[in-house]
Amino acid sequence: MRELGPCPICGRPMLDGTSVDRHHWTPKSHGGTFAEPLHRICHHKLHTLFSERELASIYSSPDTLRNHPDIRKFITWVRRMPPEYVGSNHPPRRDRCQPPPNIS
Repeated sequence: MRELGPCPICGRPMLDGTSVDRHHWTPKSHGGTFAEPLHRICHHKLHTLFSERELASIYSSPDTLRNHPDIRKFITWVRRMPPEYVGSNHPPRRDRCQPPPNIS
């Protein structure tokens, strides 16, 4: 496998293959054209936490993303994983804080 350099989010080495995606720093839906490789798990994490609008207006660079508290926590965790780790990210379970629906 060919090494692609460090991931702009987590800093782990990226290996060409299924563990790498391309991320548009400004989403294509907002006119972005430049895409860069990221670990697939890092890419999915960005899209589970932020909307396309947030990625376009606030988090359009690796530096701003790495400064977000949820991303810092994620980086601490994912740095223990091997470079080819794919894993999965699930959207936050916000419904846990809401009361159950009133069933009559």
